[in-house]
Amino acid sequence: MNDKIKEIIGESLSVKTRILQDERLVAKVSAIVTLIVDRFREGKHLYFCGNGGSAADAQHLAAEFSGRFYINRDALPSEALHCNTSYLTAVANDFSYDLIYSRLIKGIGKPRDILVGMSTSGNSINILKAFETAREKGITTIGMTGEGGGQLAAVSDYLIDIPSKNTPRIQEGHMLLGHIICQLVEAQYFTA
Repeated sequence: MNDKIKEIIGESLSVKTRILQDERLVAKVSAIVTLIVDRFREGKHLYFCGNGGSAADAQHLAAEFSGRFYINRDALPSEALHCNTSYLTAVANDFSYDLIYSRLIKGIGKPRDILVGMSTSGNSINILKAFETAREKGITTIGMTGEGGGQLAAVSDYLIDIPSKNTPRIQEGHMLLGHIICQLVEAQYFTA
């Protein structure tokens, strides 16, 4: 079992090394930090969505912005769209699970807000529909996916595609880059 544990850790390190060496991806993360800081300064909101483990990661990252990350500071306008279970279950039951995020974005999203969709495959229908609605409303989209981006690649204004096809390794990459984005946004927004 020790060898298997080391093998899994090695796989995780390999993906992180590929991220570190991918100048295109590093530059994209830098551009996203600047984008979020600029939009927060305009009074815009940052929304997150995902399914399953990606929903948990979306909620985690939203909380880092709306709570705090490294420094004690004011809350930033960020939330995960799946946290209202009454809304979520009503829309899924009365309409379709595919519409849970797009209906909410249509109702609360404003032009120049930002929507982050987390999908390891890049093919989650409810996130694709939310991105389509976001585009109609002038909301900037950031897709966080696995290698290649799936269908989200075509509808994302910014795509963070982790260089892996292994779901746990992709999610670890999402959290690594998500935490980096939180740290740098917080530092830039509150020190400038």
